[in-house]
Amino acid sequence: MGATGLVGSELLRVLRGDVTALVRRASGIPGERVIDFERIGEIEIPDGAHVYCAIGSTIKKAGSQEAFRHVDFDYPQALAERTAKAGGKFMLVSSVGADAKSNNFYLRVKGELEEAVRTMELRAFHAFRPSFLMGERVEKRPGEKMGIAAARAVGFLLPSKYRAIEAATVARAMAAAGNTDAVGNFIYHYTEIRKLAGA
Repeated sequence: MGATGLVGSELLRVLRGDVTALVRRASGIPGERVIDFERIGEIEIPDGAHVYCAIGSTIKKAGSQEAFRHVDFDYPQALAERTAKAGGKFMLVSSVGADAKSNNFYLRVKGELEEAVRTMELRAFHAFRPSFLMGERVEKRPGEKMGIAAARAVGFLLPSKYRAIEAATVARAMAAAGNTDAVGNFIYHYTEIRKLAGA
């Protein structure tokens, strides 16, 4: 889920092979399956599947906090529940600073999602917490673009987890996580993501 986004599109390049990409609208990407995301909780997941969730919006694009939460919490939670039922692994793009107790709405939603997924009986749950993502987006996010520029300029002064990172690196790390035999819950920040990706 999130196959047409920045990380999701990179994931498709990395994974290749027999991959099913869940999309809301036909876009011509390899392996796409058009579904109604409002019925994501009914989708059948193959036993032991590796499921990658890179869906994400912004409050501005969603139109409201409620709509943002529906996309960034409800959809991934429902997909994770189906993955757990299939005894699979769930790889999630979250955010640096994700915290269910945060005063920041965006980070609170991300943290609440992580907490919800951690309680599920998944074979493994891998949460990736990048800061600013670098890469060519179809949609323009001026604020993020300025943030990346600032992060690059003073990156050496920042704690490593706040450094901007290439979306392709996150995608490689997610694919690598899916191929490990590790069981349990895992969280990755900048340094761990790069190490897992072999960067």
